Amino acid sequence: MTGTNPYPLLFQPFKRGRLQLRNRVIHASMTTRMAVAMRASPRLIQYYANRAAGGAALIVSESLSVARNQVLAHKVRVWDDAGNDDLKRWAETVSRHDCHLLGQIQDPGRGRHEKGRTPDAIGPSALPDDLSWTVPRALTTAEVRNLIADFAESAARLERCGFAGVELSCGHGHIFHQFMSAWSNEREDDYGGDFAGRMKLVRDTISAIRSACTNRFLLGLKLPGDDGIPGSIGPREAAAIAGYVVDPGAIDYVAFTWGAHGNSLGMHIPDLTGPRAPFVPLTRALRAHCHGVPVMALGLITDPAEAEGILQRDDADLIALGRPLVTDPAWPLKAQSGREAQIRYCVSCNTCWGTIVENKPLACDNNPRVAQPDEVDYWPAKASRQKRIVVVGAGIAGLEAAWVAAARGHKVTVLGSGVEPGGATRLHALLPGGEHLSSIYDYQALAAKRAGVTLELGFRAAVSDIVSLKPDEVLLATGSDCAWPRGWPQEFHSSGAIVDLRDTVRMLAGQADWIGGRALIFDMDATEGTYAAAEHFASRFDEVVVVTPRERVAQEVPLVTQLRIWRRFNQLRIRILPFHAIDPGSNWEQGEIACRNIYNGDLTRIDKVALLTYATPRRPRLALEAPLRELGLPVDRIGDCLLPRSVLAATSDGHAAGLRL
Repeated sequence: MTGTNPYPLLFQPFKRGRLQLRNRVIHASMTTRMAVAMRASPRLIQYYANRAAGGAALIVSESLSVARNQVLAHKVRVWDDAGNDDLKRWAETVSRHDCHLLGQIQDPGRGRHEKGRTPDAIGPSALPDDLSWTVPRALTTAEVRNLIADFAESAARLERCGFAGVELSCGHGHIFHQFMSAWSNEREDDYGGDFAGRMKLVRDTISAIRSACTNRFLLGLKLPGDDGIPGSIGPREAAAIAGYVVDPGAIDYVAFTWGAHGNSLGMHIPDLTGPRAPFVPLTRALRAHCHGVPVMALGLITDPAEAEGILQRDDADLIALGRPLVTDPAWPLKAQSGREAQIRYCVSCNTCWGTIVENKPLACDNNPRVAQPDEVDYWPAKASRQKRIVVVGAGIAGLEAAWVAAARGHKVTVLGSGVEPGGATRLHALLPGGEHLSSIYDYQALAAKRAGVTLELGFRAAVSDIVSLKPDEVLLATGSDCAWPRGWPQEFHSSGAIVDLRDTVRMLAGQADWIGGRALIFDMDATEGTYAAAEHFASRFDEVVVVTPRERVAQEVPLVTQLRIWRRFNQLRIRILPFHAIDPGSNWEQGEIACRNIYNGDLTRIDKVALLTYATPRRPRLALEAPLRELGLPVDRIGDCLLPRSVLAATSDGHAAGLRL
């Protein structure tokens, strides 16, 4: 601890009308998928309690089932009294930490994040969703009024159960947004037609909630700032909307959102292929139209100094964090006490978003303990007996296991072949959009030092090196290698004339010269690192071509990331050749590669190939396992060495292994 507050504005109490906060850190709404049978489960409540205990002053819940048409099992039901006891427990658990809990009121309308179409979608007009092409059933005027009544009744129920307020989520392409946008609202009744008609749903809902609840009840408003859809709501329309619907007597804060259910969905949760805190300038401009109501800054704000700077420049009144507080609920406590280096920082990978749209509970690449009772400012408990542990491999799986095991009191040595820790993740961090991945191994290395781990790097460990340390147990975290593509000439493999994508990135990482010609990537990986490498190559070669047997690229990444990759590929003119494999009969030496259609056999010839590389399914590196077992040593495999998978799997594997020892 420094003894002083390094962020005086961020942790300054905030008082404006009904809004009385102990600091300016807000947990923005994040879906957890932890509800069970439409009830607030103990795990869900624990998630929110952890963020309150970690120092957030106000938490906005995930979207709730607040209207009778909403019957999804993963959303907490509020439209009747069936779950009142759970709601009361939820509110009390959060408020005991001097933190306000607000319930989010929202309906997706015609919008859909998952694959397929929504069979029972509703909306202002029978116009297709821009992403899923779902055509909703247009609500009648009476149904719109019933919806408003449900929203108000649910808000009143939340107040009776101890919630401090509600937030109307009117952006992200959801139903309020759909009513406000001329692109999606072609109604001719009171809730459409002109600008005032399109705003009527929001204004009537605000009025109904204010009538149903006491004057102490908080009411926040999320509004679209720029949805990225031509003919819909851009900055000019957003300013007009804010000026029209933000009533200082009724609204306690405003946040602006970005993107919608379309090609602009990636704006909703930005990554590092664009600028940091990208929405702050427009937020500041729109703030001028909010009649003095406090405004939150939101979107790719991960660092306390970044947040403090926004407040110092008077760009916003409050800081809303979603993903960063998933990664580390104690972000506020650590920042306020000068322990920024101990924060597990959000890597902006959108794995959290990807898990929830796959109907799985919220998970994080850099936080293996999401919603665990001891999650806040976690440090492992001591083991009953000290062991000597050797971890072979200094990637993120090995490092996670090492620091956890050492913190539990074991004597841990890590043997790594790289000169610096991080393994393949360190390589990915060099590529476009990967910068924040360094936060994973940076945290692990610091925790390892704190826990007393011995790091021996820069050499490939042999069996004798491991045995000399007299370990009680060995963890193999040696990673994996891309398999040589079947049918490719073996002489190029044995000679090293053609190497895999990781080795190619290593070779090119330290070079800045223009190479020219074509770079051809054979893709049987379908993960983000491959496409980040393609973007990197676009600045070094005349053309980049990605050849894949699949029908498209980026199939195994979250949809928001997928859309970003497609956008960037098109902007950079990266060529994609689907349904193709490399033909073994290519003129390899002359840089003329033939690509054969896997279904009809047609050939597409690509000339002037200056670089050919491959990203294929990976095989674990297991050379050490059998010799160690023959010597009688207990051996466990983690991360890619167990089964090549994702960053999320690597950190989870490592953490679990460290606790098992």
